[in-house]
Amino acid sequence: MRAAAALLAALAGPAAAADLDEGVTVYAAGDIARCAYPDPAYSGAADTAATVAAGLAQDPRAVVLALGDLTYPRGAAREFTDCYAPTWGRFKDRTWPAPGNHEYYTPGATPYFAWWGERAGRGYYSFDLGGWHIVSLDSNLAPARHAAQLDWLRADLAAHPAHCTLAYWHHPLYSSGGHGSIPKMRDAWQVLYDAGAELVLSGHDHDYERFAPQDADGRLDPARGIRQFVVGTGGAYPTPFLLTVPHSEVRDSNRTGVLRLRLYPGGYGWEFIESTRLYSFGVAPADHGSAACH
Repeated sequence: MRAAAALLAALAGPAAAADLDEGVTVYAAGDIARCAYPDPAYSGAADTAATVAAGLAQDPRAVVLALGDLTYPRGAAREFTDCYAPTWGRFKDRTWPAPGNHEYYTPGATPYFAWWGERAGRGYYSFDLGGWHIVSLDSNLAPARHAAQLDWLRADLAAHPAHCTLAYWHHPLYSSGGHGSIPKMRDAWQVLYDAGAELVLSGHDHDYERFAPQDADGRLDPARGIRQFVVGTGGAYPTPFLLTVPHSEVRDSNRTGVLRLRLYPGGYGWEFIESTRLYSFGVAPADHGSAACH
């Protein structure tokens, strides 16, 4: 990530360069604890949990964002205690979750809310991290509850006019994966775009994909657009891409792993950290880069 920091310094100038050491590290992934074996040590979630745990051990300020579908197949209480807890539950106190569709396969996602307690909020909540404002949303809500979430989001962003904002939820607005682009959260994207947000993270498709900055209607917007990462690589088996959608810059379905973000006062760097690989040869280097906040 030193190269990312150097690039941010060049982009943002000497004043921002002096703040680079103040950055905060975030590890993010969704689609995690699919445990087909009685012992979760043999699951993909165990491999990605080891990757995250190693990073957390080196940085006491780092946090984890869990991007939904934390357990399979139904988000049941036993899945949390027997599969998630021994893997990603090891760093529960440093994790900020968002619910996925599999959590809601159990009515009301009751085990999810019981497992996370106050940290789950109403399914959506926000917090500040370094110089960034972080927003977790629920992409599974029925229309009336979704409208209430949008009202909350507008008020939250108005009350926290941060220079850099990151939001995350489960279903991606843009995706070249098997589920494709899902329009459910376009209105949330528009609210975030109007507020000047930088990043959206999602999961759902079991792959990694990075998009160029876009508006809520899929138009390229380098000046004000939001960059989206799909990181459905937390342990569930990788799935192939279908039709590439516009403005997709990087696609990778050859690995499990996590996205490591370094959030600085005036920008961010990213790097995909591999946990396991499907193929030994012909796999491109893991994605990495950096950008300044607009």
